[in-house]
Amino acid sequence: MASTTIYSSKELFARMWRDYLKSFWFLMLVALVLMVIEGSTLGALSWMLEPLFDKVFVGGRSDLIYWVGAAIFGLFVVRAVTSVISKTILSNISLSTSSKMQTELVDHLLVLDQSFYQFNPPGALIERVQGDTQAVQDVWKVFITGAGRDAISLFALFAVALHVDVVWTVVALVGFPLLLAPTVMAQRYIRRKTRQMRDSSSHRATRLDEMFHGINAVKLNRIEGHQLGRFASLVDTIRRQQIKMAASKAMIPAMIDLVTGFGFFAVLVVAGNGIVSGERSVGEFMSFFTAMSLTFQPIRRLGAAAGAWQTAAASLERVYTLFDLRPSVSSPAQPVDLPAQPDIELREIGLRYGNTPVLRGLSFTAKAGQTTALVGPSGAGKSTVFALLTRLLDPSEGQILLGGIDVRAFDLGALRQMFSTVAQDAALFDESIRANVLLGKDVDDARLQTALDSAYVSEFTRDLPDGIDTEAGPRGSSLSGGQRQRVAIARAILRDAPILLLDEATSALDTASEQKVSHALDQLSQNRTTLVIAHRLSTVRNADKIVVLRDGQVEDEGTHEALLARGGTYAELCAMQLVE
Repeated sequence: MASTTIYSSKELFARMWRDYLKSFWFLMLVALVLMVIEGSTLGALSWMLEPLFDKVFVGGRSDLIYWVGAAIFGLFVVRAVTSVISKTILSNISLSTSSKMQTELVDHLLVLDQSFYQFNPPGALIERVQGDTQAVQDVWKVFITGAGRDAISLFALFAVALHVDVVWTVVALVGFPLLLAPTVMAQRYIRRKTRQMRDSSSHRATRLDEMFHGINAVKLNRIEGHQLGRFASLVDTIRRQQIKMAASKAMIPAMIDLVTGFGFFAVLVVAGNGIVSGERSVGEFMSFFTAMSLTFQPIRRLGAAAGAWQTAAASLERVYTLFDLRPSVSSPAQPVDLPAQPDIELREIGLRYGNTPVLRGLSFTAKAGQTTALVGPSGAGKSTVFALLTRLLDPSEGQILLGGIDVRAFDLGALRQMFSTVAQDAALFDESIRANVLLGKDVDDARLQTALDSAYVSEFTRDLPDGIDTEAGPRGSSLSGGQRQRVAIARAILRDAPILLLDEATSALDTASEQKVSHALDQLSQNRTTLVIAHRLSTVRNADKIVVLRDGQVEDEGTHEALLARGGTYAELCAMQLVE
């Protein structure tokens, strides 16, 4: 998995503002005004207690009871209304930003190269898209809905406390500077543990994805216990990390409780004699005591929000680490137009996976309108050629030319539009068969039916309960291997691209079906540049040219008869019945 970049809180907040929050500035301003009003009500409430005690209870002004009571009731009404409206606005902002972040992250991941996906398993990426953005949403929601209101409340309450007595206020807060160093240490620990927990969660998602994807292998090899043990170990690791993180988060409010309790004790010692002697009124003390008491919960919530921000920051780091990745395969600034029916030429192509060479000076030409077959033992580099042609990968050395022009000179989307591909392992989605064939295209029913008939998809869908609207299941699991490949062939027929890539396109078909589909593919290959990877002689022998690959190089090329006559790898493959 891609390593996580470390960002400061300032950098993370600046990026969040620029990328997601800036567009909501007006709504945030409205919410801020409402939070100012809501937060100020606590200060107003504590200020109202002084006349309530001194003028009503002690002074005996019973005529003021209703006025003071109505004012206090009004404060609670204002607080309730502003709280509902501000929380609704800020929840909308929180959910909108996290939804946008998820969509943009998936959009970005879809652009990254095939090499990225070789080292980043699907489960880990799913955890980043879902888990990390959800963590940001949850914590951000708490942060923006609580921190602003509580900060205003504290400002108003301290203003009342200072108005009553500056010395009392200073005494009450004397211990708070002692919190600075422990709080900073706790926040750093929380972020570090959150990073570890999020990484462990990614490994857990990967383990689940691999287990469920390979459920047949798990059952047939009787390794349920082994897989469960590995999963249980990851879950236990996450549990221990979460406990440590929760304890660290709890430390901040706990330290605030201790300092606040000491402050209350110090104020009682300092102010008590003045109250008893009559130098200060009961109303003043109640107003001050209430103001300081009401600061207790906002301070605790702000302390918790500080820990919550570290949790969000750790998830944001993981998300922005992915956003900062750039694909090595991309479109040029000024792409050139694609030729209509191009020759394909590979010139001295070299490719490495890490330190392992896959292709070594590979060169051959596939003529426009002809069929060129690639054969060779496993690992010779046949499928890699297809990945290079469509620029899922770029070669380390050499050039790939379409119509004499380097493929890197074309727009990436336009280049891939030139190819129709039928792979050995047909990739189907958990949608209807119709949706799997169309892949988002808008075509008329007659053209769709022609493609279904030509690929012999109609032959098996007519017996299904919902016809072509039957669900294919996860990864096409509701269909047989041969049926999945027929759907993939129907896609290629419908795509109608000038270059056709067939990677063992009929490998999962029985003999009768193979004859039918091969005929359809022969028709599809007419007037197209076709490259075929196949082991079966019935697919290869009629190719205009056969290119024999071995160890990432071209060993020989020619027609079926010429290659058999010369012997070598091709003749050996035929003799071993790797082609039939």
